[in-house]
Amino acid sequence: MSDFTENIELADNWALCTFSDISEGENAIVDGPFGSNLKTSDYIDEPLNGVPVLTTKNLEGDYSDKTVRFISKAKFEELKRSQVKPGDILVAKIGSIGKTGIYPKNARTAIIPANLLKFTVSKQVEFNYVYFYLNFLGLQNKIKAIATATAQPAFNVTKFRLLEVPLPPRIEQHRIVAKIEELFSSLDKGIESLKTAQQQLKVYRQAVLKWALEGRLKNENIEEGELPKGWKWVKLEEVVDEFVRGPFGGSLKKECFVPNGYKVYEQKNAIYQSTELGEYFINENKYRELIRFKVKPADFIVSCSGTIGKLFMIPKKSPQGIINQALLIIRINRDFLLDKFFIYLFTSSVFQRIIIKDAKGTAMLNLAGVKDMKLVPVLLPPIPEQHAIVTEIESRLSVCDKIEESIEHSLKQSEALRQSILKKAFEGKLVPQNPTDEPASGLLDRIKSEREMNKPETPRRRRAGKTKKAKS
Repeated sequence: MSDFTENIELADNWALCTFSDISEGENAIVDGPFGSNLKTSDYIDEPLNGVPVLTTKNLEGDYSDKTVRFISKAKFEELKRSQVKPGDILVAKIGSIGKTGIYPKNARTAIIPANLLKFTVSKQVEFNYVYFYLNFLGLQNKIKAIATATAQPAFNVTKFRLLEVPLPPRIEQHRIVAKIEELFSSLDKGIESLKTAQQQLKVYRQAVLKWALEGRLKNENIEEGELPKGWKWVKLEEVVDEFVRGPFGGSLKKECFVPNGYKVYEQKNAIYQSTELGEYFINENKYRELIRFKVKPADFIVSCSGTIGKLFMIPKKSPQGIINQALLIIRINRDFLLDKFFIYLFTSSVFQRIIIKDAKGTAMLNLAGVKDMKLVPVLLPPIPEQHAIVTEIESRLSVCDKIEESIEHSLKQSEALRQSILKKAFEGKLVPQNPTDEPASGLLDRIKSEREMNKPETPRRRRAGKTKKAKS
């Protein structure tokens, strides 16, 4: 698909053009101003009087005032070349290149920063035909091909303007869009059903854990609140040997880090269940100084800031190191708790709600403190029953895993089908051609003529016009 428009045999009455050919108005395809022209100091806290500055996040569909920043109208006039009007297409040109969005028709005039591009489509062209083409994998691959390979991929606006578009007659564009929308509607209903099933699986998983941790998987006659034989309520501190929260304050400053040495475990190690991630190290002297925060095999580390409550058991032969301030070590007493039983207990929605409900912070949540966590009530079964519960949980969740795998496969197939529909559309194979349709070349001629007529008048054009009148 990467060379989709190269050597393609165009359908009858189609034409190969560029994005620039089907754009409209002055500055129809432009990016935002360079950083030096739009600085942090230019932003104002005046939503009512300011002009919105859009970001890549807006491409998700939310363009409300709470998702944007603002500049003054005077600053907007300076940067007016990069203005966005309702109905313009937005494209990410740095970072998530090729990601697209439509600026809503009821929105006010805005402006884009340097990492976005805006595209005003000619009114002579079916808007949704162009938008579908921008989201076609064949075109997305072409955008990647014109991008520079830097820390953040980026593409040149001039190269974007010259990307080729297979253009059908205007009437056929309508037929193609109608057919795509019809097929996508059926596809979306199927995807919605699959995602509903995914959510139901999540609910079922948590229900299994709840029943298991209440003793009701093996004791179906147990009523709500009744304890199975041998079970008892304990505080978490009664079955945990040690809680260790990472060092705060100036214990781990930037100057402490070295290229190689003892590992500093971070949030992402708990979140992504890996000891390989991370790039911070300390020397032996610093390690000895902070030895209290040492990570040992079979320790559980917990994320405590931002993405909170994620649990990871440190495997054997892991790198020696310490935790940072955003982690908590929990060392369970294995006379009372099995590792797997503790994992299911900690990750159950009931337990997570208890430790997160009092999380402090606004911009970034922090997990309940060690003092509070020690007092969390836990329903504890005898060790033999923990073994039976773990076996029952794993049996039921393995079925969920297989269903989840099947759903994921179906979702991937749905996306492949979506792209197959688009490929057929832009090859002229989705709807029949009508030889009586006006050729796309006529449409392009009209767009070109209209563009010439609407060009802003310059001194040179005025002189040319006067000369023409004098001769006539």
